Amino acid sequence: MKIHEMLGRKGQVVHTIGRGETVSQAVRLLVNHGVGSLVVVEGKAVAGIITERDVLRLADRMPDRLGTVTVDEAMTRELVLVTPGDDVAHVMEVMTRNRVRHLPVMEGDELVGIISIGDVVNELRRDAESENEHLKSYVQGMVR
Repeated sequence: MKIHEMLGRKGQVVHTIGRGETVSQAVRLLVNHGVGSLVVVEGKAVAGIITERDVLRLADRMPDRLGTVTVDEAMTRELVLVTPGDDVAHVMEVMTRNRVRHLPVMEGDELVGIISIGDVVNELRRDAESENEHLKSYVQGMVR
């Protein structure tokens, strides 16, 4: 299964935020959209990602500053990226190796989607259910 197929199924909506917004504004967007990360953009360029983990780290260090610290100060700058042509096994490996749960999907310089660990688990579940159904059909066909 390729990432572009997953994006076709789940959609290519990516929630973004600007570098100059506050972390409390990021929290509001995370909650309102029910997501665990926001891609940080500057114009059309991807500048980083802010995740629930980034917010929690900041809340631990400076709980009274969520309304004044900018996303730029709290975001993860060293992005781990995947492409639409990557397969799910590769994405699982990248997530595990880098200990990340959200991967922006880039095609050249263009942000075309985001894949979460939940998306990967859901895809693996779908594959397992499909394989299970095929095996049941095969076994039932042999028994008759």
